[in-house]
Amino acid sequence: MLDFSHALAGPYCTLLLADFGASVYKLESPTGGDMGRGWGPPFAGGQSSYFLGLNRGKFGISIDLKREAGVDLCLRLIDQMDVLVENFRPGTMDRLGLGFEVASQRNPRLVYCSISGYGQAGPSRDEAAMDLIVECSSGFMSITGTEAGEQVRSGYAVADINAGLFSVIGIMLALRARELSGRGQYVDVSMLDGMISAMTSNYMSFLGSGKPPRPLGSGFPTVVPYRVFEAKDRCFSIAVGSEKLWSAFCRAVGRGDLETHADFGTNAQRVANRHALEAILSAVFQERDMQEWIERLTAVGIPCSPVRTFQEVVDHPQTEIREMFPTIACRVAGPHRVTGTPIKLSETPGRIGAPAPELGEHTGAVLSELLGLDRNALNNLAQSGVILPGWPAPPMETSL
Repeated sequence: MLDFSHALAGPYCTLLLADFGASVYKLESPTGGDMGRGWGPPFAGGQSSYFLGLNRGKFGISIDLKREAGVDLCLRLIDQMDVLVENFRPGTMDRLGLGFEVASQRNPRLVYCSISGYGQAGPSRDEAAMDLIVECSSGFMSITGTEAGEQVRSGYAVADINAGLFSVIGIMLALRARELSGRGQYVDVSMLDGMISAMTSNYMSFLGSGKPPRPLGSGFPTVVPYRVFEAKDRCFSIAVGSEKLWSAFCRAVGRGDLETHADFGTNAQRVANRHALEAILSAVFQERDMQEWIERLTAVGIPCSPVRTFQEVVDHPQTEIREMFPTIACRVAGPHRVTGTPIKLSETPGRIGAPAPELGEHTGAVLSELLGLDRNALNNLAQSGVILPGWPAPPMETSL
C-alpha cells in the first residue's frame, strides 16, 4: 500500500490496515514530511507523540514529488501496489501526474482511495477543510454543546476519524470486488459525507419532523433519562433506554413514585417533561457518592459509568485485558505507550508493529527491494535531492 496521506484521516486509515498486516509505505516530502510530525508538544526524543501513535508499523520513504524523477519513482512503485491512499486537496494528484486515471492505466488492479473534505465533485470540492471546519459544515456542531446554546467541537477529531474508518471500509469493499472482477477502482471518501452518514439517527429525526435539533449537553433527544448527572462527589452517566429499565431505575434510586407518574410514566412523557424530571433526579443524586449510585444501578442492570479521566481509562483492568495501551520500543523516542487495535479477530489477529519511522528511514531499503535500485543509484538520487535515502536503516519486523 502506497500511502501519500498526512495529518489524521488518511494516517488513521492506513494505521488500522497496517495493524492487520498491510505493508504500508508512507511517502513524505524530504522537506519536513507529514505536517503531523510537528504537532506537539508532547514530543519524545524529538518525535511528536501524535505522529508516533498514528504511524507505527509503516515503512517511511521520502521522495520529492516536485521533481520528475521523484514522480517516476512513485509511478514505478504504483505498478506494484494493491492500494494507494491520499488525502491532498482534489486535483493535486492529477497535477502531479499521479492521479487515478494515470495510476489505473499502469496498474488496473489498483484500489485508489482519495480522502477529502467535501469529495471529488460538487461546488464545495475545492474548499479547504480540516476537522473543525467539517464539524461545522456537516451540521454536527449545531447539535453539540450546552443547552444554554454554547456550541463546542467534539473532544476528538470525529470528522477525521470517521473519514479514516469509512476509507478502510471502502478499500476492503473494493478489494473484495477485485477478487470477482480482477479490476481495482476509485474510492472517493469525504469527511462531509462521513459525518452525515454517522449522524443518520439525528438526520432521520430531522427529516421526519422538520424540526432542527439543538444541543442538549450530555442529554439525548429521544431517550430520558440519558445524560450525565452530578453525584455528591463526582459526575457519572446513566442511560435508561426502555420501560423495563425505567421501572428498575426508579426502585434503585428510591423513587418508585416516579414510575407511574402522569408526567414520567412513558419515555415519550419523559422526553416531553425532560427538565422537570432531570431536576428531580439531580437533587436525588446529590444525596450519595458516585460509587454508591454506580453499585445500586449496576445491580439492577442500568447502564452507567463514572466520567473517567484518561488516566483512569489507561489504568482500568478492562483496557488492560483488551490490550488497548501496549508499550512499543523505539530507538529514538524510547519505550512509549500507544493505542491498541480495536478489532479482535480470532484467527488473524492484528498486532502492533514497529515504531513510527523517522523521515525517509526506509527509502533506500524499499526502493532497493521493490525497484531493484542499487546503492549507487540511490546515492545519486539522494545527492540530487530527489530522495532521503535512509542509510543506514535498521530492518523493520515485517518483510518488504
